[in-house]
Amino acid sequence: MLKTVTSSRKRTRVGGHFCIVASSYNARYVDSMLKAAKATLERAGVAEVEVIRVPGAFEIPVVAASLAQRLTPRASGIICLGVILRGATTHAQHIGESVTQALVNIQVLWRVPVIHEVLLLENEEQARERCLDPRRNRGVEAAETALQMAGVLRSLG
Repeated sequence: MLKTVTSSRKRTRVGGHFCIVASSYNARYVDSMLKAAKATLERAGVAEVEVIRVPGAFEIPVVAASLAQRLTPRASGIICLGVILRGATTHAQHIGESVTQALVNIQVLWRVPVIHEVLLLENEEQARERCLDPRRNRGVEAAETALQMAGVLRSLG
């Protein structure tokens, strides 16, 4: 069951530099997640939100890796947004699995929260539910997770 996304509104200003890597492919859906993620981060009081657009989901990890290893400005969190719609072949599955594995590796290697919202979906109905419905927009969920993880890592020193 698809859960409603809730925003924690009782947050002190967090500062930090958050990056969003967003695919241009399936722009209608990704743009909606991007807008929601940016708004959530801005409401939380982050110091800076940097947005980098890439052609498709497969290109997200190389940019996320570059951002994770960059020292100035150091990323407090990297949010990765994309939508992959299944077709008649296994291509979408291969892209989704490759992106997932790469993002996990980047996060562990560089110890920077890398939030995976590169959605592998069966159809456009699922994309509409997860990206266009303001009550379930995965961009909000991604931003909330990035904020929480930045806090966790900051507390670890």
